[in-house]
Amino acid sequence: MKTAIYPGSFDPVTNGHLDIIRRAANIFDKLIVCVMVNAGKHPMFSLEERVALIRRVTEDLPNVEVDGSSELLAEYARRRGSCVVVKGLRAGSDFENEFQMALINRKINPDLDTMFLTSASQYMFLSSSIVKELGSYGAELTDFIPQAIIPDFRRRLEERTRQTP
Repeated sequence: MKTAIYPGSFDPVTNGHLDIIRRAANIFDKLIVCVMVNAGKHPMFSLEERVALIRRVTEDLPNVEVDGSSELLAEYARRRGSCVVVKGLRAGSDFENEFQMALINRKINPDLDTMFLTSASQYMFLSSSIVKELGSYGAELTDFIPQAIIPDFRRRLEERTRQTP
């Protein structure tokens, strides 16, 4: 059974992420969407909340498992028995960073390959950061994040606004 891992911070999961998840789930027997801890980011949602949100929007995909980890990706993949990491690419600038990470992961775990999937054209511009920015201005989010999590996202924005003096 071929198992792939789609790692990311997913804060929040976007329609672009969901597109990559669905496409990768069609390629592999099992896809583990792994919410990773990124020390350089200050997430809007906790790791557990992000896992729960992704589970909610992927519940119709029987071969998708959602997990969270603070391990190095290469070590996590080894522990989970995966030999493939799936990464979505929006633009050429994404490739440089992702290529570097793929080489590092392969150095740590020589059995680990990285497969790049290009974003669908309607999601080429989309990032979690842009979604947060749009949300802070009250923009309509239906084209950007799954409908099922919009209330959670709006609620979190309101909580953060109330906490900011």
